[in-house]
Amino acid sequence: MILNVDLASEVPIYQQLRDRIVEAIADGVLTEGSALPATRALAADFGINFHTVNKAYDLLRQQGLIRLNRKTGAVVTPTVADSPFRAQWTARARTLLAEAVAKGLSADEVVTTCRSVLESFAPPQPQDTP
Repeated sequence: MILNVDLASEVPIYQQLRDRIVEAIADGVLTEGSALPATRALAADFGINFHTVNKAYDLLRQQGLIRLNRKTGAVVTPTVADSPFRAQWTARARTLLAEAVAKGLSADEVVTTCRSVLESFAPPQPQDTP
């Protein structure tokens, strides 16, 4: 997995790391059970403090996207879009869409962009059901 972050960006590095990992999961690059790099190794690769990587990993853990374990490290977990997630996601989507409208994008442009972005991700894998 290759992560790209912009050290000069206004977006905090931990947020960029979190976002790139979420995108890698959506792209199918990281699947359930995939191990993430050790915090110190990833920090060394970017020349950043390992606490920055810890913060990104902790956000992912809080959001239920990874599991942290002293022996196995950070591992991608199976996820389910539960009601709290759906409510939070809808609120964030509303704000992002409001920004697009406030900047003058038409509804057609917004929908076209949303479809294009969704289609760029790997198709979801079927869930095993007992």
